[in-house]
Amino acid sequence: MAEPRLTKLRATNATRGTVLADRADVADTSAKRRTGLLKHAGLAPGEGLWIVPCEGVHTFFMKFPIDVVFLNRKRRVLKVRANMGRRRIALSLRAHSVLELPAGRLAETGTQAGDQLELEKYPG
Repeated sequence: MAEPRLTKLRATNATRGTVLADRADVADTSAKRRTGLLKHAGLAPGEGLWIVPCEGVHTFFMKFPIDVVFLNRKRRVLKVRANMGRRRIALSLRAHSVLELPAGRLAETGTQAGDQLELEKYPG
């Protein structure tokens, strides 16, 4: 029997002891990375999208603002972009992946550059 595909993610800020997302999707294929959140009407609390690999995101054609977290390979926060509105671009050339969250989640959790995140995948 094949193992279930790991498609959901729990993202915890280990530095601050807070949960950023408890049911984030994983965009780990070319097609999923290309689509991202474009087809979504919004993100509910606890939702998000981890895009890997990724060095930059845009919000062209999106219907809602997002918080963006750029991570290195060890899941350390390199850069954050809070409340990123429509028609914007954010880049971090040193990033390995990006975590997209509902707008306001970074402020709620106090997440900032230098924090250490833990990402736990589980069957979705």
